[in-house]
Amino acid sequence: MSATNDSFTGWAATSKTAPLEQKELKLRAWDEYCIEMDITHCGICGSDEHTIKESWGPTMYPCVVGHEIVGKVTKVGKNVTHLKVGDLAGIGAQSGSCHECAPCKEGNENVCRGHSTFTYNSKWANGDMAYGGYADKWRGDSRFAFKVPDNMPGEVAATFFCGGITTYAPLKRANVNEKSVVGVMGIGGLGHYGILWAKAMGAKVVGMSHSDRKREVALELGCDDYIVTSNADDMARYKYEMTHILCTGTSPDFQWPPFLNLLRPNGRFINVSAPDWDFPAISPLLMIMNQVSIEGSAIGSPEEIRDMLDFADKHNVRPWIQKYPMKDVNKALEDFRAGKPRFRFVLEN
Repeated sequence: MSATNDSFTGWAATSKTAPLEQKELKLRAWDEYCIEMDITHCGICGSDEHTIKESWGPTMYPCVVGHEIVGKVTKVGKNVTHLKVGDLAGIGAQSGSCHECAPCKEGNENVCRGHSTFTYNSKWANGDMAYGGYADKWRGDSRFAFKVPDNMPGEVAATFFCGGITTYAPLKRANVNEKSVVGVMGIGGLGHYGILWAKAMGAKVVGMSHSDRKREVALELGCDDYIVTSNADDMARYKYEMTHILCTGTSPDFQWPPFLNLLRPNGRFINVSAPDWDFPAISPLLMIMNQVSIEGSAIGSPEEIRDMLDFADKHNVRPWIQKYPMKDVNKALEDFRAGKPRFRFVLEN
């Protein structure tokens, strides 16, 4: 299937149950802030599956998911100064913002209160549909596209743009350093990134999971210790010891007290997990008497993404990935749903 200059070929979800289908679809209208790129790689993210299955809300089918995109720049608009034709560039979960609201002007474009464009299942400000990276081409706002460091291969770079920034940004904002003791809940696609970042920032890192099954791989990733969260004696070893907990995943039986009781005074429980069920109610006294904070974090701003790429390059942070040919996307999704990633899947054109 060949695309025209203003179209692309993508693997589109047409319903919540059907396999992805190859379709020719329209690129967004060009403007002088745009870049166009030939996609080389795209990571598979849990958000893709939530969107395909409509577990976070309605999906505008046909929908081309994928927001961990890397490719070679083939065209740049007149207003683009940081990228040129031939550069390897990446795009994450957000592709546009209004640039006018208070958060945007403060450098928090990731929580734009005007028109924020997500990379798929969203619309550009001009009304065109936004499509993601399970495709051969991408066109969009250069202000949300980032030059990949010269010595970083595309398949390595791809998953930084969602999984990487989702975990890097809150740890950096929370000033994780060599004095920190960071618990990472959930040793999966996001959790493995949390471990890599926290270790590179100098912290003592404790892997946390509901069983002993992931102990060995957590230590292999760099954890200094590991606790089984379903074991009260194991949890008691870190009572009031942690400065930060990064929650990348938990189960529906989650309760606040066992985890907040792990934090030191002024400790921070940082949630980046977005399950399709609600967290339980919390006692105000638990927060007050422990003097802890609970916070969330949404991906990261463009400046934080640039900082992350520099940090990863300097500290040689590299995700654990497995590659699939783009044409085998349905097989990759089948394996993703079966829990096989160790720890991120990357599609390759």
